[in-house]
Amino acid sequence: MNTIHDLISLKGKTALLTGACGGMGRMISFLLAELGCDLFLLDKHSENLSSLKDEIYKEFAIDIECLNCDLESTSNRDQAISRVKRKGRLDILINNAAFGGTTKLPGWCVTFEKQALDTWKRAIEVNLTSVFHLTQGFCKFLSETNGSVINIGSIYGELGPDWSLYDGTSMGNPAAYSASKGGLIQLTRWLATTLAPNVRVNCISPGGIFRNQPKEFVERYEAKTPLKRMANEDDFKGIVTFLATNMSNYTTGQNFIIDGGYSIA
Repeated sequence: MNTIHDLISLKGKTALLTGACGGMGRMISFLLAELGCDLFLLDKHSENLSSLKDEIYKEFAIDIECLNCDLESTSNRDQAISRVKRKGRLDILINNAAFGGTTKLPGWCVTFEKQALDTWKRAIEVNLTSVFHLTQGFCKFLSETNGSVINIGSIYGELGPDWSLYDGTSMGNPAAYSASKGGLIQLTRWLATTLAPNVRVNCISPGGIFRNQPKEFVERYEAKTPLKRMANEDDFKGIVTFLATNMSNYTTGQNFIIDGGYSIA
């Protein structure tokens, strides 16, 4: 029988993480490194990738390769797939990158009438199409290693927005964000049955993460949340560890809502 230590160790395994330089991406990068996993860190900001790589190296003796990739670009994604394939192994794919609520795009966090069709298309490309493309590109490798795919969704892939939370703020909840995250949750289920039995595919749907939002938004959000606070990145370490490691060997096709109880209230 395996010990817990055996089950959570990722030594000898390799993961690819998209959106590595964001808040969730940084947390996941350090977490996987702590568990002994070698990393492909993917983002479109090469300077930030280099800095992140240096920070991780100071604490953990693992192999790290940075992939400068714009996930809006099919050719960029193809190049990233080819580079990882040359290594010859992939155990974990974490699709974390996305245009989110704070992304500065024209026609994004505005009223529905003003939301831009071009921005809708860009969000679908990054938040959903790139996940399809990367998972398709790596499915053979993941099958060979009994791998795990982890998609980062959102509670807004399951819920409609409560617009009263946003009153008097510049914040918003774009249609393309909710639609792409809802699609991602269903794609998770589709992939789980399609890639079984050798690849596990699951989704994590975070609730609101505190990112210095306006005070009135935070107060309203926390009042609706049973645990009475917004999330921080550390709140997701447990579920990422579970899904990335052999702790979840009998878990696939699930959407784990980690939201302090917001969605049940």
